[in-house]
Amino acid sequence: MRVALTGTPGTGKTTASERLPYDVVHLNDVVREHDLWTERDADRDSLVVDVEALAAWVDEYVASSDADVVLLESHLAHLLDVDRVVVLRCRPDLLESRLRERGENAAKARENAESEALDVVLSESVRDHGAEAVYEVDTTDRTPEAVATDIEAAVEGDREPSAGTVDFTEYLQR
Repeated sequence: MRVALTGTPGTGKTTASERLPYDVVHLNDVVREHDLWTERDADRDSLVVDVEALAAWVDEYVASSDADVVLLESHLAHLLDVDRVVVLRCRPDLLESRLRERGENAAKARENAESEALDVVLSESVRDHGAEAVYEVDTTDRTPEAVATDIEAAVEGDREPSAGTVDFTEYLQR
């Protein structure tokens, strides 16, 4: 089974994934290590990913893996062919603060916080995979272990899909 662990940067994907018992593939590392990008976005200080090339790499990886579950971790993972999507969410003001602490500039941190408030990753996940395959997990003020437990429950089918249960639109009224 392929599972996307996705969410706006800063929601806790990497931290939570380190606590899971699955074959975890950190797609951002794969993109850099295998040059699966087309250009550098200087304004955002980021790489523009070649999603088709990344998808082909993932297909090859999964075909050669003997793991029952391959967890694809990245803010882009939901753009790939997967069986389930776990979208990590975080209150936008806290997310913005986390990104600033990581060294992101104010404009990029604010842009990501607004994307979180607008449900961008969640909306794309539901659009591409259907609400019945999407599990939302709010990471705000929760330990990485608690988040990992919720992710594992989604992967194992021990919780119901939950797209649309988190709402941060009040952030936009600031």
